[in-house]
Amino acid sequence: MCSTGIGDTVCRGCKRFSHEVIDWNAYSEAEKTIVDRRLAAFLATCVANKFRILDRSLLEWQLSVQLVRHNPDHDPYCWLFALLKAGASQIDDPEAFGFEVLPEWHSCSLGELRDRIDHEFWLLSVAHYERYLATPDLFRDAEGAAWV
Repeated sequence: MCSTGIGDTVCRGCKRFSHEVIDWNAYSEAEKTIVDRRLAAFLATCVANKFRILDRSLLEWQLSVQLVRHNPDHDPYCWLFALLKAGASQIDDPEAFGFEVLPEWHSCSLGELRDRIDHEFWLLSVAHYERYLATPDLFRDAEGAAWV
């Protein structure tokens, strides 16, 4: 269920803005790609703050063996998040999956890290919305004319 239906400006699930959710079926493929790229970049940033991919090929192989759906066009850190969503609690040895937890996060379980990443991903989307869409006055000069 989309949280924009209960008043959120940014969906807690897919991280799209409410107007993107509402208008999604009317978007062109180019517009959908722009949204997808923004979200993938945000997610990859959040994942890379907690993990390091050691072997991209091994990660990709594990995704296929574990039948984890992922977008091959996205950054491998997005793939890693897809793996964590599918079964963080079932991974005992991250290196066997081609990644490692960064030292400052060793005290957290993979499930906890997955949940933190998901929350940080949402916060990043909210911050982006508030900075660039909720404050249109930032894009106007002193006389109120829009910047080009």
